[in-house]
Amino acid sequence: MDPVTHTLAGITLSGLAPRRKVYFWVLVVSSLLPDIDYVTRLWGIESFLRYHRGITHGILAMFFFTLLVAGVFRVIYGAGFISYLIVSFAGYAVHLFLDLTNQYGTRILSPFDWDQYSLGLTFIIDPYISITFIAAAVLMRFMRPRRFVISMTAAILIFGYVGSKAIFKNSADNFLRRQVNSRHIYLAPLPNDFLRWWYVISEQDNIRTGMVDLFTQRTYEHDDLVYSDLDPMIMLSKDNRHVESFLNFARFPFPSVFSKDGYTLVEWRELSYGYMPGRHFIASVIYDAHGNEISSSFDF
Repeated sequence: MDPVTHTLAGITLSGLAPRRKVYFWVLVVSSLLPDIDYVTRLWGIESFLRYHRGITHGILAMFFFTLLVAGVFRVIYGAGFISYLIVSFAGYAVHLFLDLTNQYGTRILSPFDWDQYSLGLTFIIDPYISITFIAAAVLMRFMRPRRFVISMTAAILIFGYVGSKAIFKNSADNFLRRQVNSRHIYLAPLPNDFLRWWYVISEQDNIRTGMVDLFTQRTYEHDDLVYSDLDPMIMLSKDNRHVESFLNFARFPFPSVFSKDGYTLVEWRELSYGYMPGRHFIASVIYDAHGNEISSSFDF
């Protein structure tokens, strides 16, 4: 989720805490704190992709930062370290949960395990979740005596929404497995859609992408690709910093080579985001006839 949604989540969650202004700020700070890794954007998109949702989104950081927040507020506001710790832990945990629902992976077990984990239920920015938090924050501002009920209702709606997406995803997975003979199926949510899911089917060197539609009870194939990275230019491109960062992030990377007028373009694209229009999650390198790199780029 984006930082604005996480801030709104902290504000909404404050309705469940005792009516002390300090708890409001503890929750807002804790709900935003995991995204402190946004500072890596200062060093370029490659650094951001490599480190975002990394160590600050891990379980060890959750304990460290909640202790830090509780300690800081204890120094500023006095007694209440344990209550600050509990409230801070709640805000931090909600942030990690919301990120885990995304397609975009989270290294939740870092630093013990650097693999990316994802429930793959919501898009990076989900308007239904954001609108629910906005409505709750506004209502809590003007209906303070009912802040607990409003906050609890918003929480129930969010969990209900995520749960319903899980049910639809499971139905799409079961339907797709009846249509194709494969054990390696990945499903990604389409923006603002419950019944259609983007799929990537990977079997050895063959990768297929497409969409499964629960409403029409049909599958629509988009690409049927043969994966190979044995081309010398593809192997050479792996030494490029943009490609290296891309491969560190990508779940289903696919390379293509295009040659014209003595120039060669090596393009890596992330198939799990193949449903997005335009150029997104694509790393490109251009070489001259002698294999010298001319330029490279990353489209985020």
